[in-house]
Amino acid sequence: QVQLVESGGGLVQAGVSLRLSCAASVRTFSSYAMGWFRQAPGKEREFVAAISWSGGSTYYADSVKGRFTISRDNAKNTVYLQMNSLKPEDTAVYYCAADRRYKRVVAGDWEYDYWGQGTQVTVSS
Repeated sequence: QVQLVESGGGLVQAGVSLRLSCAASVRTFSSYAMGWFRQAPGKEREFVAAISWSGGSTYYADSVKGRFTISRDNAKNTVYLQMNSLKPEDTAVYYCAADRRYKRVVAGDWEYDYWGQGTQVTVSS
């Protein structure tokens, strides 16, 4: 079983940066690929970014490519999402997720096995 706890969300103005963290309670964090998803009010959950077990492979949604960076620190059992140049359309609840098939990076939420509770990010214009 993997428990995931997101943090770092908040209310910010457009154009600023924010870093989200997701701490995993698991003995072998490096056995999981990790992903970030988000869900805006009235919309379906959408893929944001994913990272393989080693950090050697990453994958981004087109909407965040060049602005967001996913990274991980296996020694700290933590995955990060650095979000720069935030826009009002980035407003959503952000979730991290863990995928037992650790070598791949995938965008489908059905591919992930464990989910956190989410952290709210609100970007004002």
